[in-house]
Amino acid sequence: MVTGVCGCGTLPDGRIWGEEATWRPGSARLKSAAVAAVSDPWVWAPLAGAALFQIDDWDRHVSDWAREHTPVFGSEADADEWSDDLRDVSVLANWATMIATPGGSDPQRWFLAKTRGALVDAAAVASTVAITRGIKTTVERQRPNGVDSESFPSGHTSSAAVHTRLASRNLRWIAMRAPVRRTLDVGLTALTIGTSWARIEAGVHFPSDTLFSVALGNFIASFVNDAFLGAGPADTLGLQPLSDGAVLAWQVEF
Repeated sequence: MVTGVCGCGTLPDGRIWGEEATWRPGSARLKSAAVAAVSDPWVWAPLAGAALFQIDDWDRHVSDWAREHTPVFGSEADADEWSDDLRDVSVLANWATMIATPGGSDPQRWFLAKTRGALVDAAAVASTVAITRGIKTTVERQRPNGVDSESFPSGHTSSAAVHTRLASRNLRWIAMRAPVRRTLDVGLTALTIGTSWARIEAGVHFPSDTLFSVALGNFIASFVNDAFLGAGPADTLGLQPLSDGAVLAWQVEF
């Protein structure tokens, strides 16, 4: 529904998603994007959580408890399967929001803008995968179930996090009622958290592995989006007609 309504529109100022993408954003824009990404609660809070889990071996205790009780997914095998499914839905959500963003009515302009934007998103995802893999091979932390030494960080979780954060940023470009936007953002966050916990119940990651991955995916998505694609609409002022008058609404993204 959102895709069909919004994919061919434009913002009130005529802008469309992806058209302003650039590979040379300049040092000022890079710095601003980096500061904003580091300041993001979805970056520093998971990092702080990962650090706290090192106290009194909480990492191991929580991991053992999750594997023994599997309170959410019922078994390690089901948790492993759910982690695949939730990650895949995160990927689909990102692509769906890319298509749904304003693209204008001109087919050529639509295609070029979507391609530019998609390349930026793809770069964020590829960077997340490469960094995750690089850290895995460097740290070589043994998994809780002892299968191999690729526990830190979680590839499933960092993938879900980068895709859902990119999707959330894409939603900023789409006109919708505030409650709908909040519901979609909550759903995207649930995909990341669900993937993270599923990996813990599956016995393949410690809590600190997935928390670090949440921070990593969110940082890269936020930084790449703001630096190379553009932050998109933030504050909006709109007039909503009612049967007995109208309401002037000011929406602020934060």
